[in-house]
Amino acid sequence: VWSDVFICPTCGQELVFWDVAVDSERGKVNDSFYCPHCKTHLRKRDCEQAFTPEYDALSQSVRSVAKQAPVLINYSFGGKRYEKKPDADDLALIKRIENTPSKYWYPTDRMCVGSESRRNDKIGITNVDQFYYRRNLLALAAFAEKARNKASFILIHAVAMVNTKLYSYRWAGGFAGAGGGPLAGTLYIPSLVKDINILKSLSEYITKTTKAKGLLQQAKSNTLISNQSSADLSNIPDNSCDYIFTDPPFGDNLNYSELSFLWEAWLKVTTNQKDEAIVNKAQNKGLTEYQQLMTDCLTHFYRVLKPNRWMTVEFHNSKNAVWNAIQASLQRAGFIVADVRTLDKKQGSFKQVNNTSSVKQDLVISAYKPTEQFNKRFVEKAGSEETAWEFVRLHLTNLPVVVKRGGQIEVLSERQAFLLWDRMVAFHVMKGIAVPLDAADFYAGLDERFLKRDGMYFLPSQVNEYDLARSTSEVENIQFSLFVSDEKSAIGWLYQQLDENSGEGRQTYQDLMPKFMQELKAVDKREKMPELAVIHEENFLKDEKGRWYIPDLTKSGDIAKLREKNLLK
Repeated sequence: VWSDVFICPTCGQELVFWDVAVDSERGKVNDSFYCPHCKTHLRKRDCEQAFTPEYDALSQSVRSVAKQAPVLINYSFGGKRYEKKPDADDLALIKRIENTPSKYWYPTDRMCVGSESRRNDKIGITNVDQFYYRRNLLALAAFAEKARNKASFILIHAVAMVNTKLYSYRWAGGFAGAGGGPLAGTLYIPSLVKDINILKSLSEYITKTTKAKGLLQQAKSNTLISNQSSADLSNIPDNSCDYIFTDPPFGDNLNYSELSFLWEAWLKVTTNQKDEAIVNKAQNKGLTEYQQLMTDCLTHFYRVLKPNRWMTVEFHNSKNAVWNAIQASLQRAGFIVADVRTLDKKQGSFKQVNNTSSVKQDLVISAYKPTEQFNKRFVEKAGSEETAWEFVRLHLTNLPVVVKRGGQIEVLSERQAFLLWDRMVAFHVMKGIAVPLDAADFYAGLDERFLKRDGMYFLPSQVNEYDLARSTSEVENIQFSLFVSDEKSAIGWLYQQLDENSGEGRQTYQDLMPKFMQELKAVDKREKMPELAVIHEENFLKDEKGRWYIPDLTKSGDIAKLREKNLLK
């Protein structure tokens, strides 16, 4: 285990973070601690990083890197695990390893340009080889040389990220060092690093790979695995796929090519960022470029999917704009969105767990491809009102009839007039066909042609199923929601959610955002919809736990907060 070394801002003396902040008996790292030299009460953010000169043999230059000290050794003997503090012999061994030249090649590439890939420049970690402690770097270089051009070379991918300074040291199950691991979605180097023996890691991954190989051989007869860009699926025939599940990059959530650079450097093949569908300033890609790349990919998905079959898109982002961009890309590609649900994956990333502004739940979008017969009839009847009703019949056929959540029947916004109108208009525009009805005639036509229950429209063949479910439920068990189409309705929806009497009361941004996006299905095209975070800041207050609530004008504390907010604005 390695620990950061800091400098006390009061006395200027060095202090080892492990020695001053770690409580081994309780298995935790304290938020605050005392300088052992001057007894000043400190937090980590109060201290400066200590640096040390490091000689780079390849460039024959000296570079300054963040100082770390070895503080603990975990080892096995006689089938039992033990711990010890490094003694003089251990420190001498570490020094000898540091001075050992490598017989084999290893990557020394400068980290690629990007906010994530170069986040460690400030602590002197600028090149690929600096992410490894010397013993693992030497061992991995030897393995890479001997495994190159063999099947086992794929193990580079597994260990090149794990056996680095990214691996944090944590407590689990009451045992020191049993937990930990690299933080997902980031190249953050923690203050306490668990330096795992790479030979042990390789052995474990060989076992896993052998098992996986056996499973693949069993599935060989009907399984095809291919690897190509989703922007070019020319090797897959039209109308050949029964189902598509995709979990694509969403906006600027993760910078995939930057995060992959460490292990790609060992392969000597790096990602071509030209077609990477992300929002990234370093690549000069904003929301417009991202949306176009996503549309290109989804258009290929539409082509290869069989008619009247489905695609599931898993979505994760905390910005309305990205959510709207995805919906627009789906419509441009030709898909019709039928349902949006939340998916709680239980285990969150570092950002999701530690930041109340990050969204914990994913959204799952269900979309389908219309039948060829429908598309043919649609074109033949272009210009007539019948195209609108043909679309509504198709869409109602593909929507779920009864959905229950928490024992309540849920009102599906996709079956309500406003969203049927929006989907119908979007489909006509996407096909390049004039919309045959105005909104008033469309809403009147819905009442004439379809059966209405609880504000939702059904086909005659569907209504009995809904009526049966409805008859076994109390009126109070119908779960209504407020449709969000502009800033005003968004504020109304938030009041409904945060109301202590009729809603769920105080909630964090994490709790609200997935539900908000489910309702944000058809934004008025004339309105500029602010981000949810902006609506929160301008209309609501936040408590000490990061939960938003409706200001109580009978409380002087809330009035003072509102006054301060208005003054700042």
